[in-house]
Amino acid sequence: MADWIQIAFRAVSLLIILFFFTKWLGMKQLSQLNIFEYITGIVLGGIVAIHVSTLDSPIHFALISMFIWFIIPFVVEQISLKSKAFRDFTQGKSRVVIQNGKIMEDNLKKEHYSTDDLLESLREKNIFKVADVEFAVLEPNGKLNALLKSENRPLTAKDLELEIAPEREPQTVIMDGRPLLEPLANISLNPTWLDTELEKMNVSIENVFLGQVDSSGQLTIDLYDDTIAVPSPTQKPLLLATMKKCQADLELFALATENEKTKQMYKKNSEKLQKAIDHISPLLK
Repeated sequence: MADWIQIAFRAVSLLIILFFFTKWLGMKQLSQLNIFEYITGIVLGGIVAIHVSTLDSPIHFALISMFIWFIIPFVVEQISLKSKAFRDFTQGKSRVVIQNGKIMEDNLKKEHYSTDDLLESLREKNIFKVADVEFAVLEPNGKLNALLKSENRPLTAKDLELEIAPEREPQTVIMDGRPLLEPLANISLNPTWLDTELEKMNVSIENVFLGQVDSSGQLTIDLYDDTIAVPSPTQKPLLLATMKKCQADLELFALATENEKTKQMYKKNSEKLQKAIDHISPLLK
């Protein structure tokens, strides 16, 4: 067998094996790998690279080496799931580096983390003053998590005692010009509703690159042709306008009738609807 054929065969077969080993060991982003997982990834890649290019080495040597470097991390991971002490030893543990705006210098030294590293990590989170930080923790993967002091945190709707509408995950209902039936069913909608909404926008589904429905049932689309202006969703403004019109009609009916009992009924219902409008307006804006 020609050398190039052997190299191609080894490369493909070992790559497939490495792929499955990696999946069985678990999927993490590179920034989330602990020390043990990082070393394992380097060694497994090195084994594949060496045995692909070294034809003098039998391929079963590579399989044995890869299996050993797969089974050891796998066993370590299983033990780590059951033992915190073992997990702290193999993966490391979080360490407090800032508390009440004060840097914990001893903890920084234990992690070999310089002041410049700390300040750089804080700047990445748009924090430029250490004194503004209530609490900061250095995670085992090297990531810094920081909590600002209460007076330095951005205001939230809860702080302002505002009511906001609850939101669910937007559902993608159109992709590459085709409707997606499962996401539509997840939000209790159907293709007929989708066609109706697109007709309101005067858009054909074939021209839609992406379409999503938010938690309030509003459809937003992105067209293939970026030069075409897409109409804004109208469900919320239309609902609010309809409620205001109904309330105004009730007031007119109250003024138009001479029957006192009927007049009071219209006024009472107008006031109730006005309260409902005041309550729901923040949710529809």
